[in-house]
Amino acid sequence: MNTTQATRLVAAREIRVKLRDRTFLFSTLFFLLIAAAATILPPLLSGGPSSVAVTAAAAGPLREAGLQVRTVADDRAAERAVRDGDVDAAVVSGPAVLAMDEAPDDVVAALSTQPAVRLLDPDAVDPVVAFLVPFAFAFIFFVTSQTFGVQIAQSIVEEKQTRIVEILVAAVPVRALLAGKMIAGTVLALGQIALVALVALVGVQFGDSGGLLSLLAPAIGWFLPFFLLGFVLVAAMWAAAGALVNRQEDIAGVSTPVQLAVMLPFFAVIFLNDNATAMRLLSYLPFSAPTAMPLRLFTGDAAGWEPLVSLALLLVAAAAFVAAGARVYEGSLLRTNGRTSVRTAWRSREKTLG
Repeated sequence: MNTTQATRLVAAREIRVKLRDRTFLFSTLFFLLIAAAATILPPLLSGGPSSVAVTAAAAGPLREAGLQVRTVADDRAAERAVRDGDVDAAVVSGPAVLAMDEAPDDVVAALSTQPAVRLLDPDAVDPVVAFLVPFAFAFIFFVTSQTFGVQIAQSIVEEKQTRIVEILVAAVPVRALLAGKMIAGTVLALGQIALVALVALVGVQFGDSGGLLSLLAPAIGWFLPFFLLGFVLVAAMWAAAGALVNRQEDIAGVSTPVQLAVMLPFFAVIFLNDNATAMRLLSYLPFSAPTAMPLRLFTGDAAGWEPLVSLALLLVAAAAFVAAGARVYEGSLLRTNGRTSVRTAWRSREKTLG
């Protein structure tokens, strides 16, 4: 069995095991429900236009505003319709607007003469959306990389703890074992994110938010390759961390640098998303580029060449971290006499692992 065949075998096994894991399936369903609820429910819960009772003479402007108009004989009939709950509001002589316990803003707006409005920045992103989008990108990358990264480390520690790793190493090359685990984790993570992105896009389109969809689609399209390379980088660190210890409870101790490497960019993107200089810098740093660059593309702050340069830098960084992680993994995988330091693993890679 060559290295490529062994890698495929390990990756296929890891994927099959994970697809039978209820925790993974429930977490995927949970993310999909959140994506669907966040994009579909707001327009559904916002309600339709108010229904208004008016005399025939005042019905024209309200119909032109898209309101549901019910014509009544006089003001007394209009007031009775409101009290009976047949309509949301009524327009009576004066003119005056009648409602039970809340002012009908759409009715008032339809009756008002509004001045002309000239927007100085018509393409500006809504402030709420400008906050939610960077939070969503950063949160998805943070949670997914942490969740699947921990699972990679736990799988490695479990094999060391049960000594099954010695059998595996005798059957397949060590690099194939590492590559298979990383490929499986990457495929599962990317598949989960792709499903969430698809549901979100469908939900936005269902909500008739065409403008938001045109802004989100390119950002999500770029987010996927950035996520792929960023996850590979982080997964290599998690694999190396898992190989350094022999017990599940020791993972937290060796994974602190990995968690900080993901956590600090997460908060940086959220709190500095309105700082153009900081976001430009973050969009080129390996650990923050997967969220910072798609965000700058969403807001229109990035030139067309910038995501290509950022992606190239991230590719180089991911390759370097995979090479370093593989060396640490090989140098510590068969060490079962307690926690191994990175320095020891780096220097004393087992020659027999080939």
